[in-house]
Amino acid sequence: MKVRTQLSRIISSHLSELNEWENDRVEYYKMVANSYSELENSIAVLSDMARGKSYVYYGGFARTLGLDRKAPQSVDTIWEDDILGRVHPDDLERKYLGELHFFRFLKRQPRRFRSAFSLHAVIRMRTSTGIYLPVLHRLFYLYSSDRLRLALCLYNAAVATDGYACRIVDSRTGQVTELGESVPDDLLSERERQILQLVDRGLMSKDIAQMLSISVNTVSRHRQGILRKLNVRSSIEACRIAKELNLL
Repeated sequence: MKVRTQLSRIISSHLSELNEWENDRVEYYKMVANSYSELENSIAVLSDMARGKSYVYYGGFARTLGLDRKAPQSVDTIWEDDILGRVHPDDLERKYLGELHFFRFLKRQPRRFRSAFSLHAVIRMRTSTGIYLPVLHRLFYLYSSDRLRLALCLYNAAVATDGYACRIVDSRTGQVTELGESVPDDLLSERERQILQLVDRGLMSKDIAQMLSISVNTVSRHRQGILRKLNVRSSIEACRIAKELNLL
């Protein structure tokens, strides 16, 4: 669950503020999620990231997984654990890695185009009888200006595949970007990793500056960037998180 923890940290630092206009949009997207559940027989989960709540709508596919609920459900978390608990353990961490890739990918896109992208992953989910079925999971991040507010997840029956698959789809062009199964390469730059490795060895900023032939101010700027990207408050915590994500 270490990647999920890191994903939560990064998402929490990019959330929009609560306001009445945003609340109206939440109600609109609740109707959208409900429509997906009815038209596609999806399990649709709309997560209000700012409020820490999710709204779950159960289409016909829910019964296949043994989630035979007719009424929508509201839960006080952005993680639909009742559903995520059915994901095959080998696929769950990969799913979170894919979402981390996707979030970083969207941050590099022009603001006006972000809504065009969605993350598609084929995962295995357990039925009430213990059988694993291939499931198509789609994720949409919904922004207000440059800030994140909502996430919409859809779960549908999928055709059988040879294994885990994860890709970003651009709905404007049909272009597909295949994702790997490692932490995004651009989470930390090469120089930031280099500095963090030296910090982990116990070196001070002045020693790092001398070793790398750069100024102390440059080292300090990189260290602040590391804390911001990993959403931590101290170099000790940054080293710990980076090791968990295999960045060191």
